[in-house]
Amino acid sequence: MYFKNLLKSVILLLIISGCSSEKSGWRPLFNGKNLAGWDTYLGPKYDTLLNKTDSIPIGLNTDPAKVFLVVGLGNENVIRISGENFGGISTTDEFENYHLQLQFRWGELKWAPRKKAKKDSGLMYDAVGPHGADGGYWMRSHEFQIEEGDCGDYWACAGAISDVRAKRIRENEYVYDETGDLTTFSTKSPSGRYCIKYPDAEKPSGEWNTLDLYCLGSTSIHVVNGVVVMVLHNSRQIEGTNDTPLIKGKIQIQSEGSEVYYRNIKICSIDKLPNDIQKGKMN
Repeated sequence: MYFKNLLKSVILLLIISGCSSEKSGWRPLFNGKNLAGWDTYLGPKYDTLLNKTDSIPIGLNTDPAKVFLVVGLGNENVIRISGENFGGISTTDEFENYHLQLQFRWGELKWAPRKKAKKDSGLMYDAVGPHGADGGYWMRSHEFQIEEGDCGDYWACAGAISDVRAKRIRENEYVYDETGDLTTFSTKSPSGRYCIKYPDAEKPSGEWNTLDLYCLGSTSIHVVNGVVVMVLHNSRQIEGTNDTPLIKGKIQIQSEGSEVYYRNIKICSIDKLPNDIQKGKMN
């Protein structure tokens, strides 16, 4: 299995570098100067004296603590997310049928209530509806987890639903396995809303990691440093008592208690998935 995954990862790297499935060129989502094209949203603050969360959100495009900044790092400008307050930056545009690529690396700072936890952020996609729908901080969306040791995991947020081939490893804990049963993950699913990626492909803390996200129709693919770590199917959302498709939305990047840097955020339209994934991962 290891060599099978390794071979597929090498093939995928070649495909990514050639970008054979892209209909038009890359579009940068970060201009290297400011946060034009993005909205910021911050939920309620965490009160470190009372050890509880306030009830009133900081709000949209209001950032007194400068959680989201463009800063110089090395010889380039990058987006710094301090993590001091929970929330996120989201694109003003919505996207459908695309290949998104970005790079991230961890900073040093951590904030309450996650000072003793793993460094955490997240890439939310197909993000729709009001800000704060998930826990008071994020939109309804699928989460491509960005967390130390867990990069590539899946979380279904605020009514999003996906099916993943997975195997149960213990009670209420599932890991991606291309030979596993197709399992539904959502806030209302018996299996829960969380699926663990496989394999682990994250680099050590402090190094830049490259994430690729493919979304085509109701299928999405999480790729970490050139390694396919999860394929998700049948993207949809809970609307009242019915499920409806969830195949278009904004991109949102989380602030979740940890300092993190992002660069080279870009997107392009696609009309097909890489052939090796179609043949080796989709059956």
